[in-house]
Formats: sequence, structure tokens, C-alpha cells
Amino acid sequence: MERRTFLKIGAGTAGAMLVPVFGNAIAAEELLTAMPVAAKKALADIALNAATKAGASYCDVRIGRYLNQYIITRDLNVENVTNTESAGVGVRVLCNGAYGFAATNDMTPDGIAGAARQAVAIAKANAKLQSEPVRLAPVKGVGEMAWATPIVKDWRTVPIKDKAELLIAANKAGMDAGASFMQSMLFQVQQQKYFASTDGSYIDQDLQRLWAPFSATAVDKASGKFRSRNGLSAPVGMGYEYLDAKPEHRIKAAGGVATLYTKSYDIVADARAAGRDAKRKLTAKSVTPGKYDLMLSPEHLYLTIHESVGHPTELDRVLGYEANYAGTSFATLDKWESKQFKYGSPLVNIVADKTTPGSLGNVGFDDEGVKTKRWDLIKDGVLVSYQATRDQAHIIGKEESDGCSYADSWSNVQFQRMPNVSLQAGQKKLTPDEMVKDIKKGIYIVGEGSFSIDQQRYNFQFGGQLFYEIKDGKIGQMLEDVAYQSNTQDFWNACTAICDERDWRMGGSFFDGKGQPPQISIVSHGSSTTRFNGINVINTARKIG
Repeated sequence: MERRTFLKIGAGTAGAMLVPVFGNAIAAEELLTAMPVAAKKALADIALNAATKAGASYCDVRIGRYLNQYIITRDLNVENVTNTESAGVGVRVLCNGAYGFAATNDMTPDGIAGAARQAVAIAKANAKLQSEPVRLAPVKGVGEMAWATPIVKDWRTVPIKDKAELLIAANKAGMDAGASFMQSMLFQVQQQKYFASTDGSYIDQDLQRLWAPFSATAVDKASGKFRSRNGLSAPVGMGYEYLDAKPEHRIKAAGGVATLYTKSYDIVADARAAGRDAKRKLTAKSVTPGKYDLMLSPEHLYLTIHESVGHPTELDRVLGYEANYAGTSFATLDKWESKQFKYGSPLVNIVADKTTPGSLGNVGFDDEGVKTKRWDLIKDGVLVSYQATRDQAHIIGKEESDGCSYADSWSNVQFQRMPNVSLQAGQKKLTPDEMVKDIKKGIYIVGEGSFSIDQQRYNFQFGGQLFYEIKDGKIGQMLEDVAYQSNTQDFWNACTAICDERDWRMGGSFFDGKGQPPQISIVSHGSSTTRFNGINVINTARKIG
């Protein structure tokens, strides 16, 4: 029941998106079915009993059914509609101080008991080579528990025709406003996850996530020059209500540059603005390199947070146990132990959190059965903690896991994954329009772009979607070819102002890779519009001849 391929979709930009498609294709009406909780508990008990009898000192079982629907449109046409399903059981055990893991899609009593015994056999083999036993932070069993993503409208109940028509309406709006080409997509996820362990937990969770990205491209036919602007929506842990935009949810960015949304998102309005913006970028002024005060919107800053704070505070990267996709970390244990490492200015307060409503990381319990929470990573600019799972907690003196363990499938073992990592809003009342007034020479950046960062998450370069000159306290003309360079510590110590909670909102990643074999996770990052002084800006235009 598990088939993994990669569908390469041109995103209408210089690059392309690699979209993982998990599972077998099924009919749309099958998305609404579910396995009874009592049946899942019975299967889990079979695995727990089989593992214990085989010698396991601990066992957890994850029974998963993962449902996805992807809709892809280009211009005024529907290119693809895909519904997929993947279901099976993963069993993780501790035996003789070592982990063992096995998975199966044979969801019969014999199949599940066999997987449990295989996991124990693997653990016994691993124990012969392991120099130090695994130490799990204690977790109190919660008995039978249920948690579900709070939603208003289940995306599975919305007709595909309605969704496709919405995407095509967005494409048309973008083309009417100046785009030569439009591509829009809708990714919808529902995960039915059941966790049971010998600690005494039986946790049933129903998780929903949604993302509606698009790209608008304008072409100057005379010169062949083209420019693109991607959508500004955030992927969310919400139902289809996110796409039911209402005027009261609108937030104006500084100077009316962009119209953004919090509780809901108007994809047609954003596509219309994107078509206009893509066309304007064709004639935008190329930036003059130099030092600028940067005013970064949340739709842009989320990616900088992800790369320069989220990854380097993952404890396995700090310890050098993990380097895939994002390298290790400059934020080593000696910096944390000093209790005075200045990660940023005193304004910088960054928290890890898996409880924020509407976020991608919002779940009741992680994949080790740990109740999720919120905790400080950077407090008043000082590095104070990392992200740790049950087997990592003791390394940094924690008595409990942070609840940030995750596996992207029943067939993969769970391990430490980034929770939501967010910059807290400023304490003083401040709006983006008020922030602009004090900037003499600056650039306002909206939306994510290309980026580059070294293997210790220290030296970096970030682009964006939209750039505007700030001169003498006013937002002016559009700029092009902008990227800023810094290192993590200098950058966050250059933070001089953060807008208040009225401006706070989230961006996020629907496809965050880690591990080998690779796994895909989802994570949100929140912030308000934030100012950084004296940052080096380069011109990315390539000069030929």
C-alpha cells in the first residue's frame, strides 16, 4: 500500500518543485472512509504483546492512514488531479538498550505480530554494536485519548470541481492583471494517526493540512525577458475554510504594497496582485549594492528563521549526529552552556511551539506519544535551549522530551523534527507603516526567494519575491536583483525593531527534508514585520560581455 515517487512540476519560475506523492491512487470518495478506533487498538495490542514476549523493554506502535489530494492547473486548464492513500503499521522497540524498527502493510494479526518480532530481532542485533544504551525520558501514559485539527470545513467534502474552478479563477485574475502564464496548485493532506505504547497510551489523532501555492510569470515578448511572482499564502494546519477569504481578515502591508490574510486567504485577489507585480518587475530598477536597513515581512522572514534558527537548534545537528539536507550547527553546546551566547539583540525572543492553532506543526501529541508544548530557544537574544526528543533530553539535562518527534509515514521510524519556530512579536505598539518612518535608506522585502547558507547554518544569502526602496521614511519604487548577505549572529544582533502582535502571522514549509533515507516534514514559522540595520545588499544581476 506504499508507493513513493516524485512528481516534478514546473513552478513557473527558474526552478521547479519536487512534490512527493505518497501511496496508491484511489477514488475521491474513498478519502472519507476511516478505520474504527477499536480495531486500531486491537491491532496495537497485538504488536505490544508480541514485542514484549520477544524481549522488548519498551514498544510503541504507529498505525497510519495517510490521504492526499493534489490539484494542478495551468492558465485556464486543469493539468492533474490525484488522490492517494497509504496505510500500514510501524513498530519501534527497545531491547538490550538498543532500538529496533520494522513496518508492514499487512494489517492482519499475524502480519503485525511478525513486524513486532522483527523489530525486536533488529534491536538485539543492534545492541551487539552499540556502545551506550538508549535512555528514554519518562512519559506518563495518557490512556485512551483523541485529538483533531480544529477545522470548519473538511477539504475532503468539497467537490473537486469547486476547487479546480477556484484555481482557474485565480489564474484568470493573474493573467487579466498582466501575467503571461499562471500555474496554481492545491495540496491537501489528511493523516489518521494512531499511537500506542507500553507506557499506557492509546492516542488517536486526525490531522489536516492545506496549501495553495501559485506562480505568475510576465514576459516581455520584445526582449524575451521574464519575471515571476509567487503567491504569498502560508501552508496551514486548517480545513478548507482557509480559502474562504473574508474582508475582515485582511491585513495591509506597509504602504499598501501587498494585501495579506491571516485566518483566511483570498487566492484570487493575491493572484491578481501577482500578475500586476510580475509585469511591474519587468521594468523595475536594479538595486544599487550597499548597506541598507532592511524591513522584512513575515512572508519573507519565515524562511530566514527556518534556516538560521530552526535548523541550528535541532539537537541532533548540534551534536553532529545529523547532517543531511541542512548540515550541522554553529550553535554548539559550549555556547548554550555559557548561558550568555548572544544569538541576537535583546529584542529577539524565539520560541519552539507545536500548539499554535492553524500552524503546520500543531498536534496534540508527537510521534512518541509526548504531549506537545511551547518552550524558549532564544530569550532576550541569548541561546537558552534546543529541540530534543525522548532519547536526547538527558544530554542537555532535560527531564522530559520537548515533544518534537515525527515520522512522515507509518513505514519510517520517527526521529527529531523541527517544531514551529517563531520570532515573538514586539512588546511596544508598532505597525509596519510606523516602522517605515524612521528608515532613511532601506529596502522592504516581501515573500520568499532563493537562498544559500553554509553547512553550519552561519553564513548566508537570501532573496525574496518583491523589493521596494525605502527613502526618507517612505516606501518608493520597486527594485529588482536584490539579495542580502550576513551571518546568523550578526544578522540577529542587527535586529532593532519588531512590529507588535497585530502584525504577527505565519509562513511555513510543506516539504522540509531531513534524514537518510529522507523524510519530509511540515513546519510553520511566525513573526511580525521586523527591522534589521546595516545589512549588506548585493546586486544579483548577471552581467554578460
